[in-house]
Amino acid sequence: MRRISIFGSTGSIGQNTIDLIARAPQDYDVVALTGGHNIAQLAADAKLVNADIAVTAFDNHLDELRAALAGTDIKVAAGQAAISEAAARPADWVMSAIVGAAGLAPGLAALEQGATLALANKESLVCAGALVLETAARHGGRLLPVDSEHSAVFQALTGEDIQSVERVIITASGGAFRDWPIEALKSATLAEASSHPNWDMGQRITIDSASMFNKALELIETKEYFGVTPEQIEVIVHPESLVHALVGYDDGGIMAHLGPPDMRHAIGYALHWPERRKLPVARLDLAQIANLTFKAPDDARYPALRLARAVMQRGGLSGAIFNAAKERSLDAFIAGQIGFLDMATIVESVLERFEAQPGLIDAAITLDNVTQTDHLAREWADLEMKIRAG
Repeated sequence: MRRISIFGSTGSIGQNTIDLIARAPQDYDVVALTGGHNIAQLAADAKLVNADIAVTAFDNHLDELRAALAGTDIKVAAGQAAISEAAARPADWVMSAIVGAAGLAPGLAALEQGATLALANKESLVCAGALVLETAARHGGRLLPVDSEHSAVFQALTGEDIQSVERVIITASGGAFRDWPIEALKSATLAEASSHPNWDMGQRITIDSASMFNKALELIETKEYFGVTPEQIEVIVHPESLVHALVGYDDGGIMAHLGPPDMRHAIGYALHWPERRKLPVARLDLAQIANLTFKAPDDARYPALRLARAVMQRGGLSGAIFNAAKERSLDAFIAGQIGFLDMATIVESVLERFEAQPGLIDAAITLDNVTQTDHLAREWADLEMKIRAG
């Protein structure tokens, strides 16, 4: 019986993971579940999988969680420190699905126990790729990608020599605004940005898909995880979301991974790796699909991609800066404080502020430095917004 933990269990990735393990409860001993504000879901899932401990990230929800789990043997805790402590509990396999930079510390704690870390939290590699990979190597941990694109690349590389790879192509749906006139994006609303044409995801990642910031993070993640150069990584818009990634080799051949837009495939592949097992996902009918379409992304529509390429070339802590400024500007867009196009402008301004301060970007990539840089980038993003508001 494998010991597993799920961090970010109440989000879309976490819920899909719960769905898979609940289908074979005899195979898993669930150590820890963590969540945020959705205490009812966290408690219900903890009971469903008989977790050892349930943790909410917010101290003010501790009493509610304790009451929801009264009469069970499930332990409860709250706060960021409690999440990291839960991550330090011995487990064989850990799903890292906490959204944002907050997922870095518990992911590192899990790797320090030698666990296999199924990484849906792309921000960990964006903010501190070298630190995450070094921690895994030092403690005998393993990283398995859960983003559909990176899982697809991982599968296309199976049995191949990375030295023979010429190009890695990750696909993007184009998000909610892929067919909008560019001038209309200035007035895009929160509701419009929160509706994805293909995937059923949380609000934040859906908005990031519309702005292509999600794909920008995945560009950086691709470089860090697979060790390829920025020049080898391409993005192509694929509205059907059936081809998740392609790997081109030096003999001219291209391996493509196709599958339905269902995150249970990538999750299940990581959960059962190195085996393949039957999964409850739709099977593609290629004759019915008939056509697959691809087009180059419009740089004017998606400035986030240009910024991500600059971050990959710059290196150092620029990924942590990029992500923190993106998270803060996304917060502001959701709160109605800035417009849709302002997000990329703010991120670029914050990156320029750091570049103007010698030594900040080139500091050592440690957890403390990443955390401090993250906080400063958020402060400078707030400052940029105040300047724009007058």
